[in-house]
Amino acid sequence: MAEPASISQGIAARYATALFELAKEAGALPALEADTAALSEALAASPDLVAMIGSPVVSRTEQGGAIAAIAAKMDLAPLTANTLALMAEKRRLFVLPQLLRQLAALISEEKGEVTAEVASAKALTAAQAKKLADTLKARVGKTVKLNTSVDDTLIGGLVVKLGSIMIDTSVKAKLASLQNAMKEVG
Repeated sequence: MAEPASISQGIAARYATALFELAKEAGALPALEADTAALSEALAASPDLVAMIGSPVVSRTEQGGAIAAIAAKMDLAPLTANTLALMAEKRRLFVLPQLLRQLAALISEEKGEVTAEVASAKALTAAQAKKLADTLKARVGKTVKLNTSVDDTLIGGLVVKLGSIMIDTSVKAKLASLQNAMKEVG
C-alpha cells in the first residue's frame, strides 16, 4: 500500500534538506544540481525505473543493486550515490520524484532563482522563452527558470504560474469569460 502524500513529502523533504546541506558544506552544489537534473530526466524517460523504485515486490538488495548500477552508469557524485544507496537500504526510494523536486527548489532558492510553470498552446521558441523569462524577471526581481509544457486545449496564449501568481492569457480562458458574460446578459 502506498504511503499517503503528506508522509511521502515529509520523508522527501528530510532527505532533500540533508543532501542539500551536505553538498553545500562540501561546495558540491553544482554537482548536486547536475545529478538532480540527470535523475529527473531518467525518471521521465524510464517507466521501468519508476516501477522499480515504487514496487514493494522488489527487495532492498535488488533496489540497492539497481540504483548503484544506475548511479555508476550516470556517473553521479559520491554524495548523491550514497544517499540513493541509503534510501534503497531504508526502502525509501519511492519518494525519489518528490526528493528531486525538493532538491531543485532548494538549489534554485540558493541561486536566487524562481521557477515558473508555463503552459502554452504550442511549443515556445527560444526567443519567446527568453523574452518571457526576462519579462517575469523584471516583475519579480529574480532570475526566472521556465518549466514549459504544451497544452493543446488552450487554443492560443499562455498560462503562467509563478509562486502564488497565475497569469492566464489563453484563448480558452477568454472564451470562458465571454461565455459567462453572455449568460449574465441573457
